[in-house]
Amino acid sequence: MATIKKEMLIGEILDVDQRVVPVLLDAGMHCLGCPSHQFESLEEACMVHGINADELIEKLNAAIAE
Repeated sequence: MATIKKEMLIGEILDVDQRVVPVLLDAGMHCLGCPSHQFESLEEACMVHGINADELIEKLNAAIAE
């Protein structure tokens, strides 16, 4: 099983497991289909959206652990 890290690109995270989609949307990241998701790390996206990256990573890893 993969572990999501803040250095990962949003596109890579989406490739890990589609169960992360609702978690990202609930966090306010509604740009999952925009071109920047292929070039922006989770940490960078969290900074842009004002989201705590560590808290989001916990939620994302919990979602894929289920």
